[in-house]
Amino acid sequence: MKQRTFAPLTLGLLAIMAAVLLLPGASAAETISLSYANFPPAPTFPCVQMERWKAEVEKRTNGKVQIKTYPGGTLLGAKEMMDGVIAGQADIGNLCMAYQPGRFIVTNATSLPLGIPNAHVGSLVLWDLYQKYRPKAFSQVKVLSMFTTAPANIMSKKPVRSLEDLRGLDLRASGGAAQILKAWGANQVGMPMSATPEALQKGVVQGLFSSLEVMKDLKFAETCRYVTMTDTVIYPFAVVMNMARWEALPPDVQKVMDDLKREQAEWTGIYMDGHVKKAMDWSVTTHKVEVINLDAAAQAEWDQRLQFITQEWIEGAKAKGFPAGAIVEDIKAFSAKHSDRPARPQKLKISTN
Repeated sequence: MKQRTFAPLTLGLLAIMAAVLLLPGASAAETISLSYANFPPAPTFPCVQMERWKAEVEKRTNGKVQIKTYPGGTLLGAKEMMDGVIAGQADIGNLCMAYQPGRFIVTNATSLPLGIPNAHVGSLVLWDLYQKYRPKAFSQVKVLSMFTTAPANIMSKKPVRSLEDLRGLDLRASGGAAQILKAWGANQVGMPMSATPEALQKGVVQGLFSSLEVMKDLKFAETCRYVTMTDTVIYPFAVVMNMARWEALPPDVQKVMDDLKREQAEWTGIYMDGHVKKAMDWSVTTHKVEVINLDAAAQAEWDQRLQFITQEWIEGAKAKGFPAGAIVEDIKAFSAKHSDRPARPQKLKISTN
């Protein structure tokens, strides 16, 4: 009799436990799901670093955190990224600060023509600058990492060997590049990078001014058969997280992400420099792209025309209450410090074909 009563009771309890485990919220307590928005296409370096960060977080939390990534502006666009993360439209977002020069004044100073040689150095300089000044522009978010592009160069449909060749040329560029191109006599045309291939085909622009990984990533080598090496400026990016979502994370998960901040900056810089080299090797080999290296005298002339940009930035930022002169000197000092590190990637030099 007792055995007959016990069996149904046991089976009933097991059924109840199974039903609870199958409820939609049952596994939610064990797994933290986060969304990560990005604006460039998936093959580009900002999205490559995103996927690496996702993989590292998931691995280091033993699967406790699961991250769904949204490349190509499918969740938030480039100019919506910061405010979208603040509003909670995405938990995490990657933004290019050059798209909002008046908002990220301190960190955008890294995009002044100050001779930062590569993305590895640039990314560490940017991180050091953020750590020192903790700009108010980031007070509403948790900063998870920062990194930069490699230096910008000219990709064009016709050869640019001198400032005379550049005069009046329409080039796609973003942010502070407008001042640079104007100083050299060219015309900046602002547009999303995703719109540039069609603009090149239709003749709306004759080239672009950007870091060189796009020669392969976006197949610009098919139309831009000339690259003029100026190694002028880098552009800064930030990875930010919604503050409420950050504060809701368990301490062990927060530690994993904090431990990754500087590591991710350095990893991305090294990856970017190597990727640019591979992209240009591919462009020269596959599409017979000609690489034009300016001689020392020409390079000095091109650089001299840009000196006013830094001075104007110092005056403008100082008027807004920023320690502008100190920021510029810090960037120079950080750049010198990281350029002296052993086994660093060297300034990109590509042989002509």
